[in-house]
Amino acid sequence: MLSAAPIEQYRAQGYVLVAGIFTPAELDGMERGFDGIIARRLAAKAQLEATWAGAWRKDFNVPMQLIHTHDLQAYDALWAKALVHDRFTEALADCLGGPNVQLHHTKAFQKPPENGAAFPMHQDAPYFPHARHSMMAAVIHLTDADAEMGCLCVYPGSHKLGLLPEADGQAHYLDTARWSIAGATPCPARRGMCCSSTT
Repeated sequence: MLSAAPIEQYRAQGYVLVAGIFTPAELDGMERGFDGIIARRLAAKAQLEATWAGAWRKDFNVPMQLIHTHDLQAYDALWAKALVHDRFTEALADCLGGPNVQLHHTKAFQKPPENGAAFPMHQDAPYFPHARHSMMAAVIHLTDADAEMGCLCVYPGSHKLGLLPEADGQAHYLDTARWSIAGATPCPARRGMCCSSTT
C-alpha cells in the first residue's frame, strides 16, 4: 500500500506519518467510540490518570493531566475493526517488511487542552522487549496535533542506536539533558493521520 518513500523514511529515520488510512466517516465513528469509552470508564470510577512519573516533571513545573485506558477493542466494536482494517495493517506490514503483524496492546490517550501532560523522551523496548526489535508504536490521530499542542516528537535515526541508558530505571525515560523534548523533531499531524515509530 505504501510507496517506497515513506517506507524508506521509516527505516532510515525510525518514524513516518501517513494520511488516508481511515475515511472521515470511519474517523467520526472512532471518535464517538473513543469518547464513549472514556465516559464509561470514568463513570465506573476506573483509574485513568497516567501522567508519567519521575523527576523530569520539574522542567515543566505545572500541573499536568493525561487520561488513558488500555484495550480499546474490548470496549468498542469500531475500534476492534480498526485494528484489522486492511489499509492500516498493510501500512504497518510495509514498514515492518513482512505480512506478520501482531497486536501487542492498545491504549487511548486523551490530553485535556488546558493541561495535557507531556511524555519524556523514552523507548518502549524496556516495557515490551522483542527478540527482533521490531516493536512498532502506531498512533491514530483523532484530532489535529501541532507542536504547540504537544504533538509527538522524535529524534530521527535514534532507533539505530539500540537501547539507550535510562535516567530513571523505574519510569524508563531517557536523560532529559541529552534527550530533551525541546531538542526533538516535532511530528505535527492532521486528524486521521497515522504515525508509526520504532520503539
